[in-house]
Amino acid sequence: MTVLALVAFAFVSAPLVGLAGRRSLPLVAAAPLVLFIGFCTFLPIVSAGDIVLEAYPWIPSLGIDAAFRIDGLSLTFALLISGIGTAVFLYASAYLKGAPRLTRFYVVLTLFMASMLGTVLADNLMLLVVFWELTSLTSFLLIGYSPEKAESRRSAQQGLLITVGGGLAMLAGVIVLGSVAGTFSITRILEQADMIAAHPAAPSIIVLFAAGAFTKSAQAPLHAWLANAMVAPTPVSAYLHSATMVKLGVYLLARFDPVFSDHALWITLLTGFGALTMLTGAVLAMRETDLKRVLAYSTIVSLGTLVMLIGIEGELAAVAVVTFLVVHALYKACLFMVAGIIDHATGSRDSSALGGLRHAMPLTAAVALLGALSMAGLPPFIGFAAKELVYETGLEDATSWVLVGVALLANVSMVVVAFIVAIRCFYGDLSSTPRTPHDPGFSMLAGPAVLSVLGLVFGAMPWLVGDGLIVPAASAIVGAPLDYYLTLWHGFTPMLALSVVTLVLGVIAYRRWDGLRTRLATITEIDRWGPDLFYDRLIDGLQRIAVWQTQLIQTGSMRVYVGRTLLSIAIAGGATLLLRDGFQMPSFAGGLVPEIAIAALLVVAALAVARARNFVAGIVAAGMAGFAIALLFLFQGAPDLAFTQFSVEALAIVIMLAIVGRMPFREQEYRSREQRMRDIAIAAGIGLVACLFMLSVLAQPFDDRLSDFFREASVPEAHGRNLVNVILVDFRAIDTLGEIIVLGLAAIAAAAVLAGVRRRKQENRS
Repeated sequence: MTVLALVAFAFVSAPLVGLAGRRSLPLVAAAPLVLFIGFCTFLPIVSAGDIVLEAYPWIPSLGIDAAFRIDGLSLTFALLISGIGTAVFLYASAYLKGAPRLTRFYVVLTLFMASMLGTVLADNLMLLVVFWELTSLTSFLLIGYSPEKAESRRSAQQGLLITVGGGLAMLAGVIVLGSVAGTFSITRILEQADMIAAHPAAPSIIVLFAAGAFTKSAQAPLHAWLANAMVAPTPVSAYLHSATMVKLGVYLLARFDPVFSDHALWITLLTGFGALTMLTGAVLAMRETDLKRVLAYSTIVSLGTLVMLIGIEGELAAVAVVTFLVVHALYKACLFMVAGIIDHATGSRDSSALGGLRHAMPLTAAVALLGALSMAGLPPFIGFAAKELVYETGLEDATSWVLVGVALLANVSMVVVAFIVAIRCFYGDLSSTPRTPHDPGFSMLAGPAVLSVLGLVFGAMPWLVGDGLIVPAASAIVGAPLDYYLTLWHGFTPMLALSVVTLVLGVIAYRRWDGLRTRLATITEIDRWGPDLFYDRLIDGLQRIAVWQTQLIQTGSMRVYVGRTLLSIAIAGGATLLLRDGFQMPSFAGGLVPEIAIAALLVVAALAVARARNFVAGIVAAGMAGFAIALLFLFQGAPDLAFTQFSVEALAIVIMLAIVGRMPFREQEYRSREQRMRDIAIAAGIGLVACLFMLSVLAQPFDDRLSDFFREASVPEAHGRNLVNVILVDFRAIDTLGEIIVLGLAAIAAAAVLAGVRRRKQENRS
């Protein structure tokens, strides 16, 4: 099966999933399951160290192909997206049963999955940008699942503005990178890594790519949108925070790490912002009691860890990135779904008010415990191997001791969060809840159960995931084959000592969590100076500026709008013409007496229009200008065009006078002398600039190729001898049809307005 077929199936299956989701059928999980099985067929190829490349024509004129690439890194993400997607879709079929707007929800969720797959599989930067922005749009719709709630609308808008803003920065970086490399192909860009890294534009590319990745992966101080996205249903939260959209920024950084890994700016940005994000997420997680927000902030800690690891050079760091990526996806999706089960079964997500649920929910308690132990990094879970690799990566570099300390604090917070979900909620005395707690059915429990068990299986047998997935993915990050064997036990090492210290400090912090949380919650400066409040102030400021700008610009006068537009064109055009030395005077051969007389007539007509005190006088004066143009056509040897102009002007004057006579004018329009002089000045300015442009055009040598083509093709191809008619009807048929449609719509609108006026008059008389 080709990569294109899998991506296309993901998009095409959206309507079918929506139909199945309308009745909350478990069948909704079939689409991601098919995709997961399809991607599994690439495992032998990737395990052998090969890369699958596919390219299809898309925009050949710009050198852009619909190209796809499967290597260890992209396959890892694809398997996580489709595999966890299967669990989430199955979970949602029970969790959201009976909820409103289910068809739309499942369609958008499927498109969300398809967009993420397209992003990680794209081998063309422009194609990657398209899928990248689709993930922002679909996540906006998912976060705003309940548009009737103000909080939902605000969170969806915040997520969209932040991620799309970063996406625009990334697009700029893509354009610069494409111009430097001479291609948008990721494969060919990776082949030119040394040249690109040494290019003077490399710092700009790094900053722009980092901006896009940091917004998508919620790096501090751009992290607020991720926690606020918790207003979405739990299936969305589980999908959003585990292996998917929030890790697309991590994917982007990992993909281009072979290009910029030796660049000092790259290392500084990634390690600095990664460490800051880890500390920020750890502090904020300890202040929360809502299970989903606690887990959301712990996700921010994990995202910071991944970004920091990418910024550290070396093969071991690449292995640590992929191992931690897989581990986090497994336990975080599991625990988010457990949090949803708790909320669904008890009616509460407040961890400070929950306890003893293991008696009524033994199966859920077991699943939560397995997931939490992997999150806490205890053996024999794969989470232990990931934590050891994080510490080993820091200890391997003598300059990374600060990062080791940050990682220690972050891992302590992870232990606390894991115990809050698995111990605080399920052990101790049973607390009273709004609903009677109970274990859910198969559909809700199957997904988190499988994910929690995989954490144990991969820990006991790490070669199952290490040889076929983690090592090939790490090789893609490094840009060279790796010889590494993933194991759970490394002996009595400094990393083991750090793991013991982490567990001890985590247990102490958990036992004192109530007091610690209370003290952190009283630090109002965190909220007062946090990015969430800054976002609100920024939006309020933009709205105030918009109001001021609207009051300044929107005067309600069409004359003012047209005048300002023409004045802007005159200033811009005239300045360009003069500053670029573009004006040239043609050499007129022969007499210009008729043309000068017509020009004088046009000036008189223009002055008459400007001085007209009512519409009737203005229409007649404008008609004089039209007749003068017709005379110009006649003297220039185009009698057919001149007579057409005569007919059009005569009809236009008659029709406009008839319409004006029926318009419901309430009072005579009055313009002061200053207003008339202003209008005359603007008209003269735009006319002068247009005249200068036309003179400059006439000064250029005449290119008669187009005229020759029309003369030669008029009879044999269009079967007509009147060139004007042939051009309008045949060569510019679509353009003419568009003009006819516009005029027709305008006529219909005018007729509707007049009919409404006539109807109101009749109603008033009756």
